[in-house]
Amino acid sequence: MYPSAAPAGCPPYNSKNGHGNGLYPLPQAFLQHHQQLAEAPRNIANTNFHGRTLPAGPSDIPLYDWKPSPSTPPGPHASALANGRKRHSGDHSPYNLKRQHFSSPVPHYGSPPAVGSSPSVSRPGPRETQSTLIQHSQPLSPQPSAPRMPPLWGENPRSSLQAYAKDKLSGQMVELFEACQQQSTDLERKELCRAQLQREIQRLFPLVRLYLAGSSLSGFGSRNSDADLCLVIQAAPVDQRNDAVYVLSLIQQLFYRLSYIERPQLIRAKVPILKFRDKVSGVEFDLNVNNTVGIRNTFLLRSYAYAERRVRPIILVVKRWARHHRINDASKGTLSSYTLVLMVLHYLQTLPEPVIPSLQNEYPECFSPSMDIHRVPEGPRDIPPYSSSNQASLGELLLGFLKYYTSVFRWDKQVISVREAKALPKSNSLEWRDKFICVEEPFDGTNTARAVHEKVKFDAIKAQFAESWQMLQLRKDLNFILPIRNTIQR
Repeated sequence: MYPSAAPAGCPPYNSKNGHGNGLYPLPQAFLQHHQQLAEAPRNIANTNFHGRTLPAGPSDIPLYDWKPSPSTPPGPHASALANGRKRHSGDHSPYNLKRQHFSSPVPHYGSPPAVGSSPSVSRPGPRETQSTLIQHSQPLSPQPSAPRMPPLWGENPRSSLQAYAKDKLSGQMVELFEACQQQSTDLERKELCRAQLQREIQRLFPLVRLYLAGSSLSGFGSRNSDADLCLVIQAAPVDQRNDAVYVLSLIQQLFYRLSYIERPQLIRAKVPILKFRDKVSGVEFDLNVNNTVGIRNTFLLRSYAYAERRVRPIILVVKRWARHHRINDASKGTLSSYTLVLMVLHYLQTLPEPVIPSLQNEYPECFSPSMDIHRVPEGPRDIPPYSSSNQASLGELLLGFLKYYTSVFRWDKQVISVREAKALPKSNSLEWRDKFICVEEPFDGTNTARAVHEKVKFDAIKAQFAESWQMLQLRKDLNFILPIRNTIQR
C-alpha cells in the first residue's frame, strides 16, 4: 500500500488486515486514493481522498505568517477614523504606529515550499536527531525563525500597560502577565519542530500542510503552554472517526522512528489527536487531522489579542485563576481554556462602553467561514487596532468579569456569543437544550462548553466566580484569589 512508507519508518500497509489495528476496515476507494498520495512524487496526478487536486503552486498558497508593519509612525495628518469609528491619532496617543500584522520586525514565518513540490532536503536516517536535521536540511522558508510575539504595535509592553495599572490589583496583573506570557523563544522552538515535522510527514503525504494553532499562535499562550498542530490533508472534510484515525496511526508509526519525538499516543475522541513530546524543546504537542475550525478560530483570537492592549493580560490572569481553582479542565467536566477566552471576550464586548467590538461583524470578509483554509492566515492581516472609550483599569475589568458571571449573565436563559458581541436567547435546539453553560463557537456554532454536563461541576464553577468576586471586591489584592509567587514559580 505505502511503498514509500517503510523507509520513512512505517511498514507497508496490508490491505487484508483492514486498518491494521483490528478495529475496522477502511473503504477500498479511500485506500486507493492514499496509495496515490503516497506515490505522489512518482505520480503526475496528485489527488486527495476525493480525487480533487489540491493547490500546489505558490500562487495558490499565501505566506504562512504576515509581514511586519513599517517601523515609522503615520504622518501628523493621518486620519483618526477607520470605517466610521474613531482610531488613535498621531496627536494624542502613543499608539500611533501602523497596525502590525501579528509579527514584529524580526524574521518571521515564510512560505513553505509548494505542497507537493520536492525541496532539496537530504533524506536523514531514522535515528538522526532534530537538531541535526534542522542544521543540515534546507529550511521550509527563506526565514526559518518563528515570528516573535510582538509588543503591542511596536512599543514597550510595560509602558503600554502602566496607564491601566495605577492601582495595586492592576499592577499585580501586569506583573503576572509579564512573568507568564509566552516568550518569542518559546514560539520559535514550537515553529522549528512544526517545520521539521511537516518535512517528515510530507514523505507519507506529499500534499499536506501542517499548521501551528491554538494559544501558541493566538497570543494567549503562556510559557508552559502545549502546542496544537493541525494537519490539513485535503480541502473537503475528513471522516474523523475512521479516516483521521487511520492517518494518525500511520504518523504515529513514523514518529516512533524519530529520536527527538517521544511518547506518541493516539487518542480516539470526537476529534482524534496524536499526543507526543518533542525532546529538544520539551513541548507537548496535540496533532489533529483537518480540524480546520481550529485554524480559523486561532486567527480570529489572534486578531482580538492584538486589537486592544488589555485583552491579553486579563485573559492570562483569568486562565491562571481558573486553573488554580480547578475549573479549567474540560476532560474533568469543567471549562476549557478556549471557552474561558470566549467568556472574557464576550464580557469585554458587552460593557456599556465596549473594550472590543465583534470583529466578525465589522470585518466579515476577513473571517468568512467559507474562506479557503490556506488563505485564513492572510484574512485579517490589515485590521487596525481598536480605540475604545472605555478606560477602565485591568483590576476594574477583572472585578467586572467576575461580577458579570456571578450576578448579571443568565446561565439558564442565555448563550455567550462573541460572533454577535451579545448574549443570545437560549433556544430549544439540540445544541443548547439541557446544557448548563452555553458558549457559541464563532465559526461552526457548536457549544464549546459542552464538557460541563454535570450539575455538581456547574455549581462549583458558579460558586468559584461568586466567591472570588466577593473576596476581590473586599481585598483588592490578587493574592487572595490567586497566589502570584506560586503561580509564577510553577
